[in-house]
Amino acid sequence: MMRLLISGLSSLFLIADAAFAEPDASLTTERSFDLRLWPEGAMPGKHTSQAEIVEKHGEAVRIAQVSTPLITIYPATSSSKLGAAIIICPGGSYIHLGYSKEGTEVAAWLNRIGITGIVLKYRVPQNRGGAFDDLQRAIRLVRANAKTWHIDPSKIGVMGFSAGGHLAARLSANHDHATYETVDTADQASLRPDFTLLVYPAYLEKDGLLAPEFSKGKDLPPVFIAQTEDDLRFVKGSKLFEAYLENTHTPHEFLLLATGGHGYGLQSDKEIKVWPERAQAWLKTLKVP
Repeated sequence: MMRLLISGLSSLFLIADAAFAEPDASLTTERSFDLRLWPEGAMPGKHTSQAEIVEKHGEAVRIAQVSTPLITIYPATSSSKLGAAIIICPGGSYIHLGYSKEGTEVAAWLNRIGITGIVLKYRVPQNRGGAFDDLQRAIRLVRANAKTWHIDPSKIGVMGFSAGGHLAARLSANHDHATYETVDTADQASLRPDFTLLVYPAYLEKDGLLAPEFSKGKDLPPVFIAQTEDDLRFVKGSKLFEAYLENTHTPHEFLLLATGGHGYGLQSDKEIKVWPERAQAWLKTLKVP
């Protein structure tokens, strides 16, 4: 079974249902760099005082106890031409971050299609308020530094997986005001993403209804959602969010397939394996990259 809904877009590039190639394990880091989100002593909200924990399972990396949130920028090109960028929010139930599968591997894929990937290391565990502050600060820093980093300030998107999908959706629906006090001139930049991609997003539903943090959102950017029917815990939330996008006349694509489950990142042998190609095609309709 496949369900493909498109709203508010004039065209769609369809790609053959071939399996997506395995992500390149050796992400080029020659030009990558880190940037701390908050000046010393200026980070709002709560944070953990425990040391960061990095767990490795083979090539997979998972991070917990994040007390120093930052972004890592992986430029797509060294040329002076301004290109698109996407801030990537890994998932992990707001307990930890699936940093490689839903972070650096995604940045490598974005680089291959000509987009700068920016991986967000946001505060965990169990710190939704801090995580949301971190994403708001991240998009403002990227926009404020866009031309220096060879990024088009009108082509800055957000992308999230699972809990990171909730985070990206929350910013897309609540970009009209920040939840923290102004820190510096970077905070004059707009919070609104230019586009949003949600891959098996979590926590969009509460008590059978769209979660309240989304119900009053205005002027949402174009949204792409990849979801499967057998992601039993979270599929309803994606359907409710898509219905909200439809009701608010927000341009969007809802890729709803039968199989894939949850937590597959870029790789799956189920029907959802086509999502990266479909997402790339959707981005092209927005003239991204």
